[in-house]
Amino acid sequence: MNAELFIPDKNILGEGPLWDAHRKELLWVDIERQLLCFCKVVSGDIETIRFDSKISSVVPVKDTNDYLLALQYGLKFYNRTTGKTTPIAHPESDIQNNRFNDGKCDPNGRYWVGTMDLNAESEKGSLYCFDEQQQLTKKLSRLTISNGLAWDLDKKSFYFIDTVTYKVVRYLYNENTGDISNQQTVVNVPKNHGAPDGMCIDSEGMLWIAHWGGANVSRWNPMNGKLIQKVEVPSLNVTSCCFGDTDLKTLYITSARIGLNEPQLKKYPLSGSIFKIRTDVKGVSTDFYKLDLK
Repeated sequence: MNAELFIPDKNILGEGPLWDAHRKELLWVDIERQLLCFCKVVSGDIETIRFDSKISSVVPVKDTNDYLLALQYGLKFYNRTTGKTTPIAHPESDIQNNRFNDGKCDPNGRYWVGTMDLNAESEKGSLYCFDEQQQLTKKLSRLTISNGLAWDLDKKSFYFIDTVTYKVVRYLYNENTGDISNQQTVVNVPKNHGAPDGMCIDSEGMLWIAHWGGANVSRWNPMNGKLIQKVEVPSLNVTSCCFGDTDLKTLYITSARIGLNEPQLKKYPLSGSIFKIRTDVKGVSTDFYKLDLK
């Protein structure tokens, strides 16, 4: 299987793709260019917004025109109509060399987002959960590159990737409290496959993983740890993926140019673009952040 070019671009570090079914938009960020990007899939119109620091993740706020952003210097709300940003929390203000990385909402609308050292120093990162009452809780610590997140369809399992481990781990997940426990490795990724980066889950409970340095997205069965299929991507550093379109059967894929030398860019000239592929399986709907307005 081969992914095709969707949006030719030169994202330095394209990340965090998200499908907004209400607006029929694909969202993603370019961390290094500090850009938040919106694409109207039907028309192909693209809107970009530049922020004053690295932006690593975005999720819409349910029933509003606001978005929850993870920026290098903390979490903020952003209103798309007014352009106003409102600071929320910065749990690592005392760690100058850290930034936020991948983030996603759980089925109850809590926002989970991790951090990492700018130079990917070992065990400098953490994983946080921002709940509907705007309370921020640290869930995991001593991470290196906090990355892919997914929740199983039965809302009892949470899957997580710390890239340098080349593993996907599963935690028991309490939907009501957001507590996680009982870590278990469910996928061991071979080193020659590329480092596991962003991740999403499909309607059959299988995990789709983007591979940094591997030029592919792979599908895995977390029940037995086996590789099911592989999608070749014409970019060496594949960063993340999400399902979209009205039938949730299009897999959108982000990529990066950062760190590539001239021979690699010559071999992968489309690096930094957005790719897509039609699949035989449906994805699951994107969960938005649910703000408790009581």
